[in-house]
Amino acid sequence: MSDPEGTRPADSGKPTLAVWKFASCDGCQLTLLNCEDELLALTDAIQIANFTEASREVVAGPYDLSLVEGSITTPHDAERIREVRQASRFLVTIGACATSGGIQALRNFSADLAPLVYATPSYIETLRTSTAIADHVRVDFELRGCPIDRRQLLEVISAYLLGRKPRIRGHSVCIECKRAGHTCVMVAHGTPCLGPVTQAGCGALCPSFARGCYGCFGPMETPNTAALSARWQELGASEGDLVRAFRAFNAGAEPFRKEAEAHDTPH
Repeated sequence: MSDPEGTRPADSGKPTLAVWKFASCDGCQLTLLNCEDELLALTDAIQIANFTEASREVVAGPYDLSLVEGSITTPHDAERIREVRQASRFLVTIGACATSGGIQALRNFSADLAPLVYATPSYIETLRTSTAIADHVRVDFELRGCPIDRRQLLEVISAYLLGRKPRIRGHSVCIECKRAGHTCVMVAHGTPCLGPVTQAGCGALCPSFARGCYGCFGPMETPNTAALSARWQELGASEGDLVRAFRAFNAGAEPFRKEAEAHDTPH
């Protein structure tokens, strides 16, 4: 990809890290900044070559590892992500937007809203859908969350520095609840919860406060969404409740998308 003005060559001897933003809220990039002490230690092992959230300085590519936040929502971004892929040895997507289209993927399931929002929608150059990075280019690893977990992020970066596979578990939030000794909110209180079909990573934050899981980390490795929906309906949830539950932060993730479609009756 073409180098912007002010770039300089990479320092020899250190792997280079680049962080890229597409359609997103910047929350996952802030997670990296919030690593604080760990980030300082990390800079001894790598060179942060492109990270506009943290510095205006840009080091010329190619890059050893690229972290990509955000979904593809414009023709320009669809082209730019291909350039990022070409400039990156490894490409890791971070967060719900990059891995499933994010909350903005809700527009994938509705009529075109631009004429309702903008006085002159012809000026708005966007795609009809919001899609994951993996729908456009090859991705080496997907790190989920809205936002991502800092410990998991550090594990992924360390894994690629050491040339091994990231140790990110694909089990459900229920495992985190059991390990922490939390009472199951569905069993004890009849509270609808997406924990049984949601990937772990948040530390079971919402159930720790007697709230149902909202599915921020997307589907776990083998989600039985149909069985969970049936249980929700036994607890009194409507078809609309199920559609809204599965069409949230990870609406575009295939298991959640299909389960929402199964309950989305035409009006």
